[in-house]
Amino acid sequence: MTEQTRLSSEDKRTLGLSSLGGALEFYDFVIYVFYAKIIAELFFPTTLSPFWAMLNTYGIFAAGYFFRPLGGIVMAHFGDLVGRKRLFSLSILLMALPTLMIGVMPTYAEIGLAAPLLLLLMRVVQGIAIGGEIPAAWTFVSEHVPDKKIGFANGLLTAGLSLGILLGALMSLFISLKFNEAEIHAWAWRIPFIAGGIFGLIALYLRTYLKETPVFKAMQAKKQLSKELPVRQVLASHKSAVMIGMLFTWFLTGCVVVIILAMPNLLTGSFGFQRADAFQMQSAAILMQMIGCILAGLLADRFGAGRIIALGSLGVAIIAGIFYHSLGHVHSSTIFGLYMLLGLFSGTVGVVSYSMVKMFPAQIRFSGISFSYNVAYAIAGGLTLPLVQWLSLYSDIGAMYYIFALCMITIITSLFYRKKFEANPNKN
Repeated sequence: MTEQTRLSSEDKRTLGLSSLGGALEFYDFVIYVFYAKIIAELFFPTTLSPFWAMLNTYGIFAAGYFFRPLGGIVMAHFGDLVGRKRLFSLSILLMALPTLMIGVMPTYAEIGLAAPLLLLLMRVVQGIAIGGEIPAAWTFVSEHVPDKKIGFANGLLTAGLSLGILLGALMSLFISLKFNEAEIHAWAWRIPFIAGGIFGLIALYLRTYLKETPVFKAMQAKKQLSKELPVRQVLASHKSAVMIGMLFTWFLTGCVVVIILAMPNLLTGSFGFQRADAFQMQSAAILMQMIGCILAGLLADRFGAGRIIALGSLGVAIIAGIFYHSLGHVHSSTIFGLYMLLGLFSGTVGVVSYSMVKMFPAQIRFSGISFSYNVAYAIAGGLTLPLVQWLSLYSDIGAMYYIFALCMITIITSLFYRKKFEANPNKN
């Protein structure tokens, strides 16, 4: 193996620190949802009905999603013009500080209406941060590692995001085992937020050891940086790449939101699983998804992203059909095994970022990935659960039909991707 195809010690450090930072930042973003009920009770007037308090709380959670495109586009703009490293560090700072602030913030009983307003502000800043972090990580690492390792690097980074969800679930489990309900409601709910903020600041310090990407430094030296607004150039000259990137991101959203995040509610609500068993199954599926992300990335380096996404999404459709039809009909151990297999195949999402790295040229790569990913995630993230809920009116396994349709769209999209970007890699 030549030097160009082997990860150097600096590459490994870059990949490790980037993955760790991404995991901790995603933990900071999702930990809010694990404590939504307590936040609803503490940060809104007690005169509000539980329904309206929860609706307001979820509305504030959604605000983080809605501001992802703005944060991603603005941060990517400067990332394409002034450097990847600076924005990569800024994103984690903008995530860590609000998380820490939520952990020490006064409640409605102490400062009144200012409490939910401050909470909303913190979530907006977090949305801006996560909108910049994920495209920044994919771009930063892809421009550090050898070309033949870009798939593996992106698979590992995406696995890190799943690790962030797992850390949030495990932290919530630890708090529930360590403290009683009265203690959690009084003060212990703050621990995961304070810990997340501190971990984020540690990750920020570690990122000071990272170096600017060789690709950006080469463009800077040759004065090849974008002369116009990068996102305008993306929309003017790379429409097909944007559309493909958005459709692939939709697939990623479905695999994360439907197959992972929403599954415990389906298992406990419609099929009588115990909550502890459902969360144990969810944790195992997250681990399998992480493994799947890394395997998919390794395979993409060898066979190309288009082929792996097509085969992986076909696998998700087949396993999802078997899994959902088995619910309520076979032994729980069989369900457990099928869910782990579904988690493994859903790891195909680890190749999504690899495809976008390949579609956008270096001068506008950060902006191209950020626009495609964040706009699609904001739309799909907002529509997925309502659509699945609507389908569930007609069938307990309505989510399966959503996954089926999404996989078929993804297979067709992967064929277009292969034809346009892998058969003619220099044609955008």
